Amino acid sequence: MKISSSTFVSFVITLGFLSNMADSLQFNLESGVGKCVSEDVRSNSMSVGKYHIVNPNEGHPLPETHNLTVKVTSPTGTSYHLAEHVSSGQFSFHAMEVGDFLTCFWVVDHNPKITLTIDFEWRTGVAAKDWSSIAKKDTVDSMESELKKLQEVITSIHEEMFYLRDREKEMQTLNIGTNSRLGWLSVLSLCVSLAVAGLQFWHLKNFFQKKKLI
Repeated sequence: MKISSSTFVSFVITLGFLSNMADSLQFNLESGVGKCVSEDVRSNSMSVGKYHIVNPNEGHPLPETHNLTVKVTSPTGTSYHLAEHVSSGQFSFHAMEVGDFLTCFWVVDHNPKITLTIDFEWRTGVAAKDWSSIAKKDTVDSMESELKKLQEVITSIHEEMFYLRDREKEMQTLNIGTNSRLGWLSVLSLCVSLAVAGLQFWHLKNFFQKKKLI
């Protein structure tokens, strides 16, 4: 489905690490307008999401006009999920890239316009694991399950710290390079200014000598 730039409004919501542990996100989506949710995903991490249109009239089926298109893309534009004209759905993938992944929602333009409420939940890393099913599958008690979950959270936080440290090093390297280039640019600007001033002085001196003023 194509949405022209005049009718497509990008609404980016950034979800932090702690928000993965929170409840689902709800937002309104007007027909003919697109909204995107951004999530910073690390490489080699699991990511799962589910979404549905909130029924405005419980006990009654959704109107036929209440459907949307959902697409999940990586920072480089690789498509990880695409669903068209659906009222609900879910996705899961193992990220092979690092950066801000986008989940974008569109509603076909209607006249008159309609507004849908979308319920969306996106979890990555530790939060993407279904701990209840893991505990049931391994037939372990709740205490061991909680300890296992806590260990995964600690490991994830540890990896997050190393990831942030690497990003900090990249930023430092970028700042050093930028400052170095600015320093050379300042020196070059000073040299050009001195050269122009020298030429002006030489020109004025010759002018006054020709006029026999000096």
